[in-house]
Amino acid sequence: MPDIKHFDPDATLETVVRLFWRQGVSATGIQDVVTTTGLNRSSLYATFGGKQELYLAALHRYMEQRSQPMFRRLAEDGRGLPAISEFFAGLIEARCSGEYARWGCMVSNAHAGGENRDPEVRAILDRHHQELRDAMQAALVTAEAQGQLSPGCDPGAWADLLALLAYGVNLRSRAGADARELGRTVTAALASLGGRATP
Repeated sequence: MPDIKHFDPDATLETVVRLFWRQGVSATGIQDVVTTTGLNRSSLYATFGGKQELYLAALHRYMEQRSQPMFRRLAEDGRGLPAISEFFAGLIEARCSGEYARWGCMVSNAHAGGENRDPEVRAILDRHHQELRDAMQAALVTAEAQGQLSPGCDPGAWADLLALLAYGVNLRSRAGADARELGRTVTAALASLGGRATP
């Protein structure tokens, strides 16, 4: 007889994403997962493996469901600097208000935690960073083609800087930074590029 699951693995994984995202992997034990999901350990282990495999699956899901759609929208937006400004405005709003306020970004949280020493986690973090940076560069190349950048601005170098700024917004918001303060920092960065759009 095949093993029949009496729970939805997809919904369970989404619950686990939120748990690791809010608490961090080091502060979350397998008993926390059991309590939050309502499943027993044997069901969790049989479906996902141990805590590390569950965390990796959750990190992958976070990237696919939350990070990558934002990156695609930014890269494909034809407005240049206004698209970058809108990206940061949305980021600040999501990090400072609403259901996930002060949770930061699950990937940024992993960058700052001890889990970044794991090679599999590091591979996900590196991929996330590259995709974020590439999306920023695509928007900056568009901005350059439309004459929005100040003379001498290098889209590649600025893509690196703006990617780091996004991580800073994520980490500072988790620590309680004010949305207006974060917005002023982003505005100053974009003004240096030649943009006048304000988050």
